[in-house]
Amino acid sequence: MSTPPERLHVGQLLVQLTRRFQTELFERLVAAGLTDARVAHTHVTAYISADGSRLTELAAQARMTLPAMSELVDDLQRLGIVERRPDPRDRRAKLICLTDAGWEAMRTARAAIAGIEDDYARRVGRERFEEAALTLDALLRALDAPPTDDARS
Repeated sequence: MSTPPERLHVGQLLVQLTRRFQTELFERLVAAGLTDARVAHTHVTAYISADGSRLTELAAQARMTLPAMSELVDDLQRLGIVERRPDPRDRRAKLICLTDAGWEAMRTARAAIAGIEDDYARRVGRERFEEAALTLDALLRALDAPPTDDARS
């Protein structure tokens, strides 16, 4: 199946939409008072578990090196967004956890994201936007799922 000439291929669509989304999100976060927010911080906040995550887990999910992830976590720790706590499953390990300020920042980000999605839905129609979001969600889940016998043939 080839890409119709009237549209960009899916990689271009995803990259360009991601850039626009991130730009608008960070403009809204700064306007909401989160002036220290950086795009790179999403490599932590997008993957951190409510109960905390190990640095190795965050790095693997974000497809980053441990030193790069550690630098981002250090930055967020200096900003008071995350803290390192002993992992109750293994006291030698640390969990990266959101602080109260981190949870507040996440609520602010979620509200900003909802506003962006609302704007996008108004631009293309709510039904089309929701169908596109559901399709992308289904594709992501299918790509993350273990291969089935049908997919191997």
